[in-house]
Amino acid sequence: MASSMGGMFPGQQPPGPHPVGGPSGPGQPGFPGSAPRAPGNNTLVDELEASFEACFASLVSQDYVNGTDQEEIRTGVDQCIQKFLDVARQTECFFLQKRLQLSVQKPEQVVKEDVSELRNELQRKELLVQKHLTKLHHWQQVLEDVSVQHRKPSDLPPPGPLAFLEQASASLPPAPLKPN
Repeated sequence: MASSMGGMFPGQQPPGPHPVGGPSGPGQPGFPGSAPRAPGNNTLVDELEASFEACFASLVSQDYVNGTDQEEIRTGVDQCIQKFLDVARQTECFFLQKRLQLSVQKPEQVVKEDVSELRNELQRKELLVQKHLTKLHHWQQVLEDVSVQHRKPSDLPPPGPLAFLEQASASLPPAPLKPN
């Protein structure tokens, strides 16, 4: 696979036009600790990294912080972001081209990857089904427990039409006796 990654490593250029040179020009300092890039030796990955750093540099640069012209600041930031998006599209295009080459040269590899993805998806869904079954068993047990608790009072024979009066009169104190 490394041999098919032409343009992604130093000394190789990917197909397609893209400017050479780092983003750190006048007024756009790079990140501290970032190594200076040699002009003419940038790869697509280097350019992506440099444009990403330029986006942050443009947001934290003292030139922009102390600047008073909001339109100039907006234009500078928009240019940096547009450069990053362009290089990101080029990088995506590079990988899509390599994927296409791989699918033409080794179609069985694409099928193997698809089968592997489907197996992973099946495994994930099986775990999800097991999780739902566990929850289902838990709630079935809760319902069964509640139903058992409600059955105990109803084990008594059903009350007759005068049962309420009998219960009410049983709770009353005895009536005082009248002297004759």
